[in-house]
Amino acid sequence: MKICFLAGADSIHSKRWIEYFTKKRNEVHWISLTKNCFEEIKDIKFYLLKQFSSKLLDIIFNIVSFRKLIRKIKPDILHAHYAGVNGVIAALSGFHPFVLTAWGSDILIATKSKAVKLLVKFALKRADLITCDAVHMKEAMIKLGVPNSKIKIIYFGVDTQKFSPGPKNEELIKKLNIENDPIIISLRSFDPIYNVETLIRAIPLVLKEFPTAKFIIGGKGPEEQKLKKMAKSLEISDSIRFIGWILNNELPKYLKTADIYISTSLSDAGISSCTAEAMAVGLPVVITNTGENEKWVEDNKSGFLIPVKNSEILAEKIICLLEDENKKDNFKKAGIEMIEKNNSYYGEMEKMEKIYEELVRK
Repeated sequence: MKICFLAGADSIHSKRWIEYFTKKRNEVHWISLTKNCFEEIKDIKFYLLKQFSSKLLDIIFNIVSFRKLIRKIKPDILHAHYAGVNGVIAALSGFHPFVLTAWGSDILIATKSKAVKLLVKFALKRADLITCDAVHMKEAMIKLGVPNSKIKIIYFGVDTQKFSPGPKNEELIKKLNIENDPIIISLRSFDPIYNVETLIRAIPLVLKEFPTAKFIIGGKGPEEQKLKKMAKSLEISDSIRFIGWILNNELPKYLKTADIYISTSLSDAGISSCTAEAMAVGLPVVITNTGENEKWVEDNKSGFLIPVKNSEILAEKIICLLEDENKKDNFKKAGIEMIEKNNSYYGEMEKMEKIYEELVRK
C-alpha cells in the first residue's frame, strides 16, 4: 500500500506507528507541522509544513500546500494522528479513504471550547474510520455524533521485544550514584495534568521508613523549576535524580534498573505508554485511578490504584512494596501477562493493517 500520514514528528507514538508500516514494505509518506526530532527512518519520504503562531493559522495557511502534496503523492490511505489541527487539515483535503486517530485530550479536553468542538466534530464526521485507545473516548465521540460502527479501538501498544524483563544496568547505577538503594521511577512530563507535585510531597514520607531510597524523575515541562524548588524546600534534593527527557531507546535500561514505577496523572485516556512499558519489563506500578487504568491494573493484584493528589496514600503504597518482596513479584508477573496478552504493539498494528486493507478494497 501507499500510506500517507499527517502526524507530529515529535511524537514517539506516531513514529512507532509509521515505522511499523514502513518495515512492512509499504510506500510511506510522512507529513508534519513539527520538525523531525528522531533519527532518520529509512525508506520514508518526509515533508515539513510551516507552523504558525496559532492552530487556526496552521490550518488556514497549510491546507493549500497539503492538498498539493496529496495530489502529488496519490496515496491509497490518508491517516491523520490527533483530531485537532491534523484532523481538520486532513478533513479539508477532501481525500478518501481518510483514517483519523484520536489521542485523548483532543476529544476529552479541547472540545470544551465551542469553536474547537465544531472543528473536531467536522474532522470526525469527514473521517471514514476513527481509532482511539479507550472505551470512554469512544463513548465521548459517540456523544459528539459519531456512529459506533465508525470507531475502532486500537492501542498504541508496547514493543514487548524491546520492553521485557532484564537485569539492572550497573553502568547507569554508577552514573546516577545510586549504588544498591531502592529505586522509584516516574516518567510523566512536568505539566500540571501529570501532577508530579504529589510524588514530590510523598518522598519525605517514604524516606522516613527507607532513608536510602532514590527517586528517578524523568521529563520536562513548565513546572520543572517549581518541582525542583519544592524538592529543595523539603530537603529531599539529594534523594532525587532529575534526569530530563529520556529518549525512547534509552527507556528500557532505566525501567529495568528501577524497583517501582509511579504515575500521579490527573487524567489518562487509555493506559499511558510509559505505564504499559513499565509493566512489560516487570515493574510493580502505583498509578492514579483515572481514565481506564482500572481496566489494566487490578488493585492489589497487579499493582496499586490510588486516588489523585493523595501523597499520603502514595507513600503508603511505595513503602508497602519496598517491605514486601512477594507482593512485588506477584505484581511483576501479573503486569507482564496483562501487557503481553492485551497491549502488544505488533498485535495492534496487525489489526490496523487489516483495517487499511479493508478500506482500500472498498
